[in-house]
Amino acid sequence: MRHLSASRMLLGATMLLALGSNPLATTRAQDPAPPVASRDALYEELANEMALIERQARLLKRVVNLIRPTIVHIEASKRDLPNRRALEEAGSGIIIQHKGEHYVITNGHVIADATADSISIKLNNGRTLRPKRTWIDEATDIAVLKVSGTGLIASRLGNSRDVDIGDFVLAVGSPFGLSHSVTFGIVSAKGRRDLQLGSKAFKYQEFIQTDAAINPGNSGGPLLNLKGEVIGINTAIASSSGGNEGIGFSVPINMAMFVAERLIEEGVVKRAFLGVTLDASYSPEDAFTLGLNRFEGARVSRTQPGSAAELAQIRSGDVLLEFDGVRIEDDNHLINCVGMTDIGKQVSIGILRDGKMMTLAVKVSQRQ
Repeated sequence: MRHLSASRMLLGATMLLALGSNPLATTRAQDPAPPVASRDALYEELANEMALIERQARLLKRVVNLIRPTIVHIEASKRDLPNRRALEEAGSGIIIQHKGEHYVITNGHVIADATADSISIKLNNGRTLRPKRTWIDEATDIAVLKVSGTGLIASRLGNSRDVDIGDFVLAVGSPFGLSHSVTFGIVSAKGRRDLQLGSKAFKYQEFIQTDAAINPGNSGGPLLNLKGEVIGINTAIASSSGGNEGIGFSVPINMAMFVAERLIEEGVVKRAFLGVTLDASYSPEDAFTLGLNRFEGARVSRTQPGSAAELAQIRSGDVLLEFDGVRIEDDNHLINCVGMTDIGKQVSIGILRDGKMMTLAVKVSQRQ
């Protein structure tokens, strides 16, 4: 994996701008060579454009140098019980700090079925640590490992709500065991849900999609913005060959940290519960009939007795359009928003009822 991919992409973009709309601008060999004075001017233009590219490349290098100490390489020895053979799993992770102690966030599948003493965490400076304790949340494929040691540097976390399609991003990980490899790309999409990734369908999905190369071994590594902030945890790829094909998925860092903090503090992730059954037949035609300009929201078919929804007087037929300030796109989006809310928190819910917009206050309860 080449570390110069970012510079090459930027160079290509700048060259296209310089060439303008004529793709034959550099191929017309029959044109006479420009006079010396013109050639000198062209060289000067190229030098100015190259200076811009070099400034952009230096930015990427600064980001990479800044974040390297916060990223770890993980190796886990496992036992394949049916076949009675040893397996080695490699991945990546980021160091975080929570209430004065250090932890590593990675993917659950990287350390699944491995004991703490069979997991090694290699730092950027070559030191190796063993986790003191591990936790896994299978519903999101997020794992946390407690570590201790001198000189540990925590990652700076961004806000994944601020991520937009088209943002430039860096993916760092250990593809094919090559630790601290860096690739460059953009955010291709947000809010990817209901994906079947491998043999598991994770219940809570809100993936950021990127074309930054993610290959086997990148799991658990960070997706970063150009400010060096972690905005996602690289988790999976969509591929027919098993390698990178430009479609990678990352768990948003807000979701990952919600899970990580609860694993650290409670050992499990207790999720909030609204108490509604959603109407799977709700369609774009229904949305337009109800007066919406586009298909959005989640329609309630019934509320469960004694639930938070019933207490808040949510009714069958209501279309839930907003939850705690977030515009709801579909059923799975609502489930994610509720599941990533603190139990007992009072939130506002925007609904469409009988053609009118309303706002209700709901205190979410704990899922039983």
